[in-house]
Amino acid sequence: MQRVGDFLQDFLRLFTDLKAVLNGWCSQFGLWVYALLFLIIFVETGLVILPFLPGDSLLFAVGALAADPASGLSVPLLMVLLSVAAILGDAVNYYVGHRVGPAIFRSDTSWLLNRRHLLRAQSFYEKHGGKTIFLARFIPIIRTFAPFVAGVGRMGYLRFALYNVLGGVTWVTVCVLAGVFFGRIPWVEEHFEAVIVAIVLISVVPVLIEVHKARRESARARAAGQDPAR
Repeated sequence: MQRVGDFLQDFLRLFTDLKAVLNGWCSQFGLWVYALLFLIIFVETGLVILPFLPGDSLLFAVGALAADPASGLSVPLLMVLLSVAAILGDAVNYYVGHRVGPAIFRSDTSWLLNRRHLLRAQSFYEKHGGKTIFLARFIPIIRTFAPFVAGVGRMGYLRFALYNVLGGVTWVTVCVLAGVFFGRIPWVEEHFEAVIVAIVLISVVPVLIEVHKARRESARARAAGQDPAR
């Protein structure tokens, strides 16, 4: 029980002291740390109910840690394993959305599970699905919901799989290598927590921009007497 409690405590510290937690895991679990990192990335991308797990920041921190030979971590192995975790996570998320979406979006009156939302998702992914799946990789929370909604919207699986693989490999590679090349810079090491926060904030910027654009388009549609939901 104590080990479980210690692990849960470490898990909570992922959000406050990521670097120290990763160092501790490398010392405590040895090669099993690869499996642990794989699991976190898979869950963050694959379970729509857990969109708050660290993604970009974890990959950056892992890259920074792996840049130190004393860590015993292999950068190529990390990139391969975590890319696979990200791709499998999105695939599972898509499958769940594909299976349960039509069943739960049946109501014509529900605010959240309205059938119109399902039709809108289908229309959106027919037009923009590939770009959305790829770009969503770099946006916290959105990357967890995007594959689920793609499944709900019946986006073609082959098209989804193509952008899933491209997005997963690109996301992991960019974030891990950013940690490798910049994480060992003295200033970054001294202000590591601030850098992690900055990464999260920068990742959210595209969401804010898209929300602003959507509101402007909705306002224009209303002014023109159109239904913005169409």
